[in-house]
Amino acid sequence: MNALGHMSAGLVGCYSKLEDMRFGNYIDKDNNDHKSISDNPFIILQAANSNKLRTLRYELIANNIHFVDFTNTMTVGTYAEQQEKTLQTSEIDLEYWGICLFGEIEKINSLTKKFSLWR
Repeated sequence: MNALGHMSAGLVGCYSKLEDMRFGNYIDKDNNDHKSISDNPFIILQAANSNKLRTLRYELIANNIHFVDFTNTMTVGTYAEQQEKTLQTSEIDLEYWGICLFGEIEKINSLTKKFSLWR
């Protein structure tokens, strides 16, 4: 869940056309405001292993689809230690724990159809 939280915040934080994500407020019957909920679905899929996520990452880059990833180097020590650990690790040696992406549904579906729903 930690990785998902970091990736979701990062995905929104670096996306240039925030209006595409369709954030809005939901108002309940008692007039309580439930702020900044996206109208877009949030679908969580699972991969068999890190290499499947690496391959997806390469495909996302090739298709110019906005994404944020999370790796094993981002979990130990302080954020400064995590950044240093990542800097010292070759991409091929990173273990991918997740990828959060946003884009045209047709493109995304074609790239993620090999993954199953997370249960």
